[in-house]
Amino acid sequence: MKKIIYLDNAATTRTKPEVAEAMLPYFTEYYGNPSSVYDFSSPAKQAILEAREIIAGSIGAQAREIYFTGCGTEADNWAIKATADAYREKGNHIITSRIEHHAVLHTCEYLEKQGFEVTYLDVDENGVVKLEELKKAIRPTTILISVMFANNEIGTIQPIRQIGEIAKEHGILFHTDAVQAYGHLPINVDDFHIDMMSASGHKINGPKGIGFLYIRTGVKIRSFMHGGAQERKRRAGTENVPAIVGFGKAAQIAVSTMKERARHESELRDYLIERVMEEIPYTRVNGDRVNRLPNNVNFAFQFIEGESLLIMLDSKGICGSSGSACTSGSLDPSHVLLAIGLPHEIAHGSLRLTMSEENTKEEMDFVVDSIKEIVQRLRNMSPLYEDFMKGKMQ
Repeated sequence: MKKIIYLDNAATTRTKPEVAEAMLPYFTEYYGNPSSVYDFSSPAKQAILEAREIIAGSIGAQAREIYFTGCGTEADNWAIKATADAYREKGNHIITSRIEHHAVLHTCEYLEKQGFEVTYLDVDENGVVKLEELKKAIRPTTILISVMFANNEIGTIQPIRQIGEIAKEHGILFHTDAVQAYGHLPINVDDFHIDMMSASGHKINGPKGIGFLYIRTGVKIRSFMHGGAQERKRRAGTENVPAIVGFGKAAQIAVSTMKERARHESELRDYLIERVMEEIPYTRVNGDRVNRLPNNVNFAFQFIEGESLLIMLDSKGICGSSGSACTSGSLDPSHVLLAIGLPHEIAHGSLRLTMSEENTKEEMDFVVDSIKEIVQRLRNMSPLYEDFMKGKMQ
């Protein structure tokens, strides 16, 4: 079997062995329903409490402000739809950005059909929300600002503290989708004036099928899942105890190793960018060169199709992406790349590589050499590239 170089950690990560090990007893030994009253359910109930406290501590929150969900998408839906429902009498206006994950964008589109008004903020060429445009967009009827902490495609980190300050100053709730940032960047909900925050376990070497929504005490949003009294009557359904335990363990590891991981990943990121930009012409880096996630690289190669590049990289054992894994079946160019001003033909030639602490510099060398070879091969087959080169030589 060929060696796999996995560079799609923004899509999902490998569950750490110690995380899986922590989960196992709650499948076969401590399998009681945590809502039951007998002693046999106590270990499951206690495990949930401990995981909730770990996660709360990781963002400077209180344990009672953490609500477990099935994923980050559910958390985004809950925050936005429930806010719209609870604050409808105050207003019907929501502000978000054009580069949000589709869990936010499609939720906002749904609410527009229900009579809500949504402002989609433009971003600059690096994918950063324009704060002056945000201030101008605020109305007396604005009830929610939802802007992601860091972009899942181009890695750009938003000015979350300033956005939170603007929201607080105007008495508007502030939600951030921190699925890509949580466990990778330091987050304190009080420092950033965050009222609600979404995160997901499988982005930080935890299991799939588990997320959380942080809801600040005093934010009066209603239940999203109806049924039993789980999660303090706000999210019905029997708790996924093994996944919650795994999420807690993964969060504990992520926080304790964050600084060292970020240093290693950013060194690989910068090395990869430097080699590609020096050795492959007609290439650009998408997103802010400095203010970006430590493990994120996003390139646009002119005169090629990103899908062809991905297939040929896969044949060499390299796993990458052309954008969000949630839209990999779409033939349309990335909405994020279009929002930062790339024309369709360049946006189609994008490649996202997201590394982990397990990747090495030797792997980066192999990846760059492979990209060089494949890009040149694809360009040699491109009539557009041929015409461009002829025009350049004239």
